[in-house]
Amino acid sequence: MGSSLMVDFIISLDGYAAADDWPGLWGMGGPEYLSWLDSDGEKEHISLMGATTYRLMSSFAARTPDDPGFAVLGAMPKKVFSTTLKTPLTWQNSELIPGDPVEAVRDLKESGARPLRTLGSLTLARSLLTAGLVDRFRVVVFPVITGASGRERIFDGYPDVRLDLVGSRTFDGRLQLLEYAPTVLDGPPGADPYVPDATTT
Repeated sequence: MGSSLMVDFIISLDGYAAADDWPGLWGMGGPEYLSWLDSDGEKEHISLMGATTYRLMSSFAARTPDDPGFAVLGAMPKKVFSTTLKTPLTWQNSELIPGDPVEAVRDLKESGARPLRTLGSLTLARSLLTAGLVDRFRVVVFPVITGASGRERIFDGYPDVRLDLVGSRTFDGRLQLLEYAPTVLDGPPGADPYVPDATTT
């Protein structure tokens, strides 16, 4: 039996990954949520990321070596998919994979070493979902709308996907975790491939 793959995002209510001039976690990372992030169950996986996320996160880690969150990330095994980065990668426990990420992740899933989870990396997550490799799709929804300042719309360019809810939780009375089993669709489920012309009946 192989490993599972989870796409994991934090999002604003209107579907943005970040927003200009807002604090980290939109200023809403309460103690219950932060404690959950630091729990053992959130550490036992391999993190998958692209070059942009790697550059951002490794830069943060280098500037804040005493931050406990980045200490946890630093200790995790990380697979970085890029054709522009060069070895050796400076962030500890990071391995550069220059080839096709879809094929590489398929091989990682089959090897079954540890669960796999994306970290940010919108393009990588979209390509893995489109390829049918994602077992779970999880979002933590922050109760803000960042229509004027939001950036990095998460779901642009996605295929049609049916999501079956398999878990949910509320943190600090305001953050909603929603975990789904995704099914990539060929098109809208209500589309009828044959609709007879009413004038011929």
